[in-house]
Amino acid sequence: MAEKSAEEKHAYHVNANDRFKRSAEQWLYGGIIVATVFHFGLFKFFPELTASDVSFGVNEFEAIELPPEVDIPPPPEQISRPAVPVVAAAELEEDITIAPTTFEENPVENLPPPPSDASRLGDQPVFTPMEVRPELKNSREIQRLLDRLYPKMLKDAGIGGTVQVYVFIDTEGNVQNAQVNESSGYEALDQAALEAAYQLRFSPALNRDKKVPVWISQNITFSVTG
Repeated sequence: MAEKSAEEKHAYHVNANDRFKRSAEQWLYGGIIVATVFHFGLFKFFPELTASDVSFGVNEFEAIELPPEVDIPPPPEQISRPAVPVVAAAELEEDITIAPTTFEENPVENLPPPPSDASRLGDQPVFTPMEVRPELKNSREIQRLLDRLYPKMLKDAGIGGTVQVYVFIDTEGNVQNAQVNESSGYEALDQAALEAAYQLRFSPALNRDKKVPVWISQNITFSVTG
């Protein structure tokens, strides 16, 4: 077969392009029609949608009567801490209960004999004749003892006082009985003074060169300094 001429080849290509154009337009319009029908069918047969009830209720609020306002008082002022007390030297006054005896006014032959019943003499403070009064022998020991016996609560608060104590001293100079004559005003100090009184040690009292038991008045002082 003889080869096609150039004109025939050109005509063939022109006809093929026209056919492709015509077929493309047909496919385009057909696709549009099919898509339109599909969408109408979809809207027609799609299940009906309904809205759910999403409403909610509102709780009723009840008014509550508030209590009246309370005025809060301001905090109390800070209490200053008391100064640390220091026990001063204890005062142990040797104040005996009888006046000084002179032989001019009271001759020896006129003086009564020493009491014979010393046990009854120590029950209550009574007058006891003596020529030589007792002397305290352990004052330093008593000062240390008073420091230990000082009630801590009163000591920390800086409270002190003097207790007048009657002490009964036997013929050996030991205290056998003690009683509070004048209180310090604080029972704790009075009890501490009585406890310390039993630890006092004296030289024996003398009457006609004989050792005699006697009552004397003893001041015991608890004091502090700031």
